[in-house]
Amino acid sequence: MHSIDFHKNPFIVIWELTRACELHCLHCRAEAQYHRHPLELDFEEGKQLIDSICEMDHPMLVFTGGDPLMRPDVYDIASYAIQKGLRVSMTPSATPNVTKEAIQKAKDVGLSRWAFSLDGPTAAIHDHFRGTSGSFDLTMDAITYLHELELPLQINTVVSRYNYDVLEEMAKLVESLNCVMWSVFFLVPTGRGKVSDMISSSEHEKVFQWLDRLSQQVPFDIKTTAAQHYRRVVITNKMRKNKEKNQQIEYQDALNSGETDVFDGLGRAPKGVNDGNGFVFVSHVGDVYPSGLLPIKAGNVRTESLADIYRYSPIFKELRNPDLFKGKCGVCEFRHVCGGSRSRAYALTGDYLESEPACAYIPKSMRKKAR
Repeated sequence: MHSIDFHKNPFIVIWELTRACELHCLHCRAEAQYHRHPLELDFEEGKQLIDSICEMDHPMLVFTGGDPLMRPDVYDIASYAIQKGLRVSMTPSATPNVTKEAIQKAKDVGLSRWAFSLDGPTAAIHDHFRGTSGSFDLTMDAITYLHELELPLQINTVVSRYNYDVLEEMAKLVESLNCVMWSVFFLVPTGRGKVSDMISSSEHEKVFQWLDRLSQQVPFDIKTTAAQHYRRVVITNKMRKNKEKNQQIEYQDALNSGETDVFDGLGRAPKGVNDGNGFVFVSHVGDVYPSGLLPIKAGNVRTESLADIYRYSPIFKELRNPDLFKGKCGVCEFRHVCGGSRSRAYALTGDYLESEPACAYIPKSMRKKAR
């Protein structure tokens, strides 16, 4: 993989195909509804969007919702994108729509990965979080179908008050399900998500340290979302271990190490993606946001090029400049490899340039000043 200039092109594009969904999740960013919106991007508009995505050096494309399977043309859209050379994955809801036939169609058109959400190791925890009885059992059945059809599985989990105490059991379940990646989301209080559902900054830190240890013991990859400060933890731990081996590594080395990513072990460019920085979200009606968790509209693909919005929107340009960050994030030595969750900063302070509210770290410059 060649190096990506996040000022020009995103690493990943998320397209919310629809907001329709049969579930009623407690944390739902989209506040999904049971019926499709009449102003959704139609198939022809979707093809135009895919063409514009390809012009941004073929980033990864993820179909989300709502539930993408609520759109009858989802496989036609996927097929068009894949034929244009995009890597496409999908995050459908675990509903009766997820049949073995539906998964076979996904495999036939060439989807690279299928992601399911599991937010607890038991039906009681997961179903409560997803707001729908039977969701856990449907998910497990669908995972069986995936394995039978040999389609790679990704498990998504939102860390919150509902499952913080059972993450060890959750990891064991994920390993038993033979997935290729565990994508661990950290709750941002937007949509139906509440501040009271978030874990504390010190609890974030504990989970990060645990995930770093776990990543060295399990056969699947671990990726975090809305947890940019996990990179600081991983890099710091790598620096400490290398120092013990008399191999001095500074955080600047991690920043400048290209795409080899030998320091943070996350499988991506060391500086990572953040809201509007390597990451862009397109809503069901074509509105463009830095991410689905940062609800500040920067344009609409019906009237502007997605590439132009991503590259030139003042919002996106600000988000890609860590020197504009405020508070701790603005003076943190890790701001170029971390940057904190801009969406969580916005959700809790109303300012997407403010400090990450769920970070316990005190930057070196602040510690020196205190002394």
